Amino acid sequence: MTNLIDRMLEPSFYPHPVTTVRLVQTHISYVFLTGTRAYKVKKPVNFGFLDFSTLAKRQFFCAEELRLNQRLAPDLYEMVLPITETDGAYQLDGTGTVVEYALRMREFSQDCLFSNLFVRGEVTLAHMEQLGQQMARFYREAAVNDHIRSFGDPAVARQPIDDNYQQTERYIGVAQTREQFTQTKAFTDQIFQEQADLLQARVAGDRFRECHGDLHLGNICLLDQPVVFDCIEFNEPFRFIDVLSDIGFLVMDLVARERPDLANRFLNTCLEWTGDWAGLPLLPLYLSYRAYVRAKVTSFLLDDPGIGAEQKAQAQTQAANYYRLAWQFTQPQTPKLYVMQGLSGSGKSTVARELALRTQAIHLRSDAVRKHLAGHPLTEKLSTEFYTAEFSQKTYQQMADLAERLLKNGFSVILDAKYDRQVQRGPILALAEELGVTVRILACRCREEVLRTRLEARTGDIADADASLIAAQQQAQEDFSEAEADRVLFLNTQAPIVWDLLP
Repeated sequence: MTNLIDRMLEPSFYPHPVTTVRLVQTHISYVFLTGTRAYKVKKPVNFGFLDFSTLAKRQFFCAEELRLNQRLAPDLYEMVLPITETDGAYQLDGTGTVVEYALRMREFSQDCLFSNLFVRGEVTLAHMEQLGQQMARFYREAAVNDHIRSFGDPAVARQPIDDNYQQTERYIGVAQTREQFTQTKAFTDQIFQEQADLLQARVAGDRFRECHGDLHLGNICLLDQPVVFDCIEFNEPFRFIDVLSDIGFLVMDLVARERPDLANRFLNTCLEWTGDWAGLPLLPLYLSYRAYVRAKVTSFLLDDPGIGAEQKAQAQTQAANYYRLAWQFTQPQTPKLYVMQGLSGSGKSTVARELALRTQAIHLRSDAVRKHLAGHPLTEKLSTEFYTAEFSQKTYQQMADLAERLLKNGFSVILDAKYDRQVQRGPILALAEELGVTVRILACRCREEVLRTRLEARTGDIADADASLIAAQQQAQEDFSEAEADRVLFLNTQAPIVWDLLP
């Protein structure tokens, strides 16, 4: 293959103008950067979990990589081209004997990678919202069939997790403690036992799909918008997974980089647009698993004789950090409950979104819950039949049910709805008391003319309410009872919120 590599380093090999060619290698690929196009050639390797050992397999996986990545990055992944040989001369897309295959992609600057943008402090909450909506659409359309569902069988789903523990026992006392290892593994066993019904429901509800499999900042670039690329093509168990496990990889990556706010915005956006809150009791398992995989892979560097002492010391520190993070995701949390209250346009959702970032809470917005219950897209305005007293009660009950499930599993929750009547607030306060959870009602207030201005200016939001509803909502809103009074904090949303005052 050396002769081919040398030839592909020559600008004249390519059918378009090329000044210089730069080669980037990974353990499985050669990537030739020509300025406008990148050409990836797979190495003839077999690592067990990955097998590119024959030309036919490399052709197949080139085609798979193209197919799978065109789902999220159609403008980046262009085509698979044969490399031919005639009398010792190599040609791209020629007529001779096919000796290799190359995947042609649009080249982009490495400065556009989110991993590099992050270092420069340029990854924003807006990017996370864009990614969350993009991935929600992706999961909705991702393939699902009986073969993919089979990977949700508990014995199959937990195999890679169990393998991680077996493969890392030798690093106890080196990169993690015995206590961390024991507690992290015990949590896994507990989840698979206690959440067995939920795991089955995930499969039955088609939450196991053909996902990306490797969703982290290094596989996202910023072009006109965030673009996710380089999904797993070579291993089905890495790709046929619970969508929450896929989401969890990026959440974990951001938490590991000490940006839980970005992680929370991405997670809450994904959940709002998928309506997949019910699966959240499994998220700590997936977060721990993703961190543990990073720890394991980094630990393997400690056994590499080709790595120097300084690099091994860095690897040991990094692995220890990931092992600690994997353990932290398994530890019990003390949840809190926040109930937003106020008229449409009073700023409830704006406050709730910021509060979620500060508390790492799950934000349940009634506008989204209602539309998921109705089976309608979030961008579609609902007809009046979905705003009857009966359907509104169904919406509030669904929010209460989700809050109970999440609080019991250690998630802080923000319930974002009008909650303008005591009959709506009463069950929520009773639930908090039953569970021993701290609850605070955040009553958002502003002048009527501000309400009207906000509602008239509202665009691109999932809420349907407009200014015509102000009078009716004002009339329907009930005062707080004496029993509620000590739990209410009034917020003037026309002024900056003093967040330190919130418990």
